[in-house]
Amino acid sequence: MAGFFGLFNYEKEGPGIEKDAPKKKRFIVFFETFFRNIWKFISVNAVYLLLSIPIITNGLANVGITNVTRNVARDKHSFMVSDFFDTVKKNWKQATAVSVINTVSYFLLFFAFRFYYTSSGKFAVVGLGICLAIFIIFTFMNFFIWTLMITFSFSLKQLYANSFKFAFINLPKNFLCGIVLLIVYGINLGLVWLINSYGVILIELLVAILTFPAFRFLLIQFCTFDSIKTFIIDPYYKEHPGEDIEKRRDLGLEIPEEE
Repeated sequence: MAGFFGLFNYEKEGPGIEKDAPKKKRFIVFFETFFRNIWKFISVNAVYLLLSIPIITNGLANVGITNVTRNVARDKHSFMVSDFFDTVKKNWKQATAVSVINTVSYFLLFFAFRFYYTSSGKFAVVGLGICLAIFIIFTFMNFFIWTLMITFSFSLKQLYANSFKFAFINLPKNFLCGIVLLIVYGINLGLVWLINSYGVILIELLVAILTFPAFRFLLIQFCTFDSIKTFIIDPYYKEHPGEDIEKRRDLGLEIPEEE
């Protein structure tokens, strides 16, 4: 199944979890995971933001930080910056192509919003509604596309087709993820607006640079990976039960004892 998953063989082990340990609520596990790794994320966040400054390289930054946060979310050890750049090297062609497609798509949506917003009548209202729906769906697709890219050997067409399906399959969690991210954005902007201090703005900017990218991508992992496992990974291993045990361990998946 090496050609199917295309996973990276880092030959490293995570801290592990006791088999019979009681399961915690997902949101508790998320915050524990984030704050346990917050200092490790700082260097990754800095690299992510530097690589994101040129729009064309934003896709490279996305695949790099997606791999780091996927490993952390699955309780697997990550070398952080090293893993970041290893992933970029392996996926730079598709990542660049997706970055171009996404940039063009969002620009077109922006100009469509402006056009309908400055127009009047029912036609403008319908147009705005359609643009908003497309924007939401396309954003939800981007919750999945980077993880699918680094986890499976999909073509560009397959990446977008499967991301589109998951935008609807995982709709409740996608909305929850989007709402949480909007709340975090709103709190930070609200603090800047209320206090209106250069010192606060600098602190908020520093906090955003050092923490928010990893927070966002880690949250996306917690909200999306279960659906990917349920609809792609599990069905494949049901048909191929004895294949790629090590790659399953790399994803933090349970391995039946009889295997």
